[in-house]
Amino acid sequence: MTEKLLQYIWQFQYFNKTALTTVEGEALQIIYPGYLNNNQGPDFLEAKIKVGDTNWAGNIELHMLSSDWHAHKHSDDKNYKNIILHVVWLENTDVELPFPVLELQNRISKFLLSRYDELMSAAAFIPCEKSIHQVELLIWKSWKDRLLAERLQNKAAVIFDHLAINKNHWEETFWWLIANNFGIKVNSDAFEKIARSLPLNILAKHKNQIQQVEALLFGQAGLLNNNFTEAYPQMLQKEYAFYKVKYKLQPTAIPLFFLRMRPANFPTVRLAQLAILIHQSVNLFSIIKEAKTLKEIKELLNVTANDYWHYHYILDEASAFKEKRLGSQMVNNILINTIIPIVFAFGLYHKNEVYKNKALQWLEQVAAEKNNITNAFADLKTENKNAFDSQALIQLKNEYCNKKRCLECAVGNRLLKTVIANHT
Repeated sequence: MTEKLLQYIWQFQYFNKTALTTVEGEALQIIYPGYLNNNQGPDFLEAKIKVGDTNWAGNIELHMLSSDWHAHKHSDDKNYKNIILHVVWLENTDVELPFPVLELQNRISKFLLSRYDELMSAAAFIPCEKSIHQVELLIWKSWKDRLLAERLQNKAAVIFDHLAINKNHWEETFWWLIANNFGIKVNSDAFEKIARSLPLNILAKHKNQIQQVEALLFGQAGLLNNNFTEAYPQMLQKEYAFYKVKYKLQPTAIPLFFLRMRPANFPTVRLAQLAILIHQSVNLFSIIKEAKTLKEIKELLNVTANDYWHYHYILDEASAFKEKRLGSQMVNNILINTIIPIVFAFGLYHKNEVYKNKALQWLEQVAAEKNNITNAFADLKTENKNAFDSQALIQLKNEYCNKKRCLECAVGNRLLKTVIANHT
């Protein structure tokens, strides 16, 4: 038993209420158990009970042991002045409180405690791996809706932090985010640092010259410091040397990583693709947020690095011909992790449901992600039709399953409720 489980049991009244009495032996009726308080103060607020012939209204505090009341110094805390009931797992001592005490130790199903212990001690991919298939599709659907909303709100919070730094400049914020995304996981921080070091007003002056855009990006990334033999990187080097002085640029100090990644994901290739996206677009975020269809955005992202990169993966080292086109997998990655979250955040910020709904609809149109998490859920026969599903499953795994928050999970709740229903 844990205090968190005790809260859960009280919240949903999963205990035997037959001939309910206080520890003093007075008849007790729970009219309303109160609502869970997630802030400072008593566990449940605005409850209503009847003790004997007297109705009480106020707050309820829960503890594992009755002695915890004094151990937690509640008697000296003004937040606990309106307590009407002390609910405990075990009354280990008479605390002599001016309100009744209810002990639940012998009123809670042993099957429920056993099932909860199984979930908490499970070492599988998810705690409920063996029973997840028992949960109805209707519960899954509503839970995925909430999981996705949580995930998008979490991403929106990061976006709002960026906005606070750059004085609510949405285009600049989008530039930071999409640069981060182009860096993929390994180089995302470095790419965002490069973006932050190159404001859009500087890039706008040079966007019509792809070589100048590349020079600025590669220079700020610290990739133009070698003694090159090819003419193209030598030209980028000279361009950057000039603009570095002109704009008083400070190259980023974060190193870029090449090891153990596919050549198509080399930071040089991704920077070249990012450069061509800048070269071919104007006010990209404004265009994206007003786009009517996902197809329009995919066409914007359908970019190929300039001709030099057809024969290179890194500067000054030739390779066999291959166009460095931004592939569909990377396009979907950008849609899921940058474009859809910022459109949702824009709607959230401006209280505009049109943008929020557009973001959700687009997620349903993007292919489901394939990774270790979604593949493991697929093995458990969990539906993963599109990015809406996969984002919800990633949120479930990272924020609930990994942290054993089964009591806060609709799936875990349903499984525990089934245990209670089958043994009462």
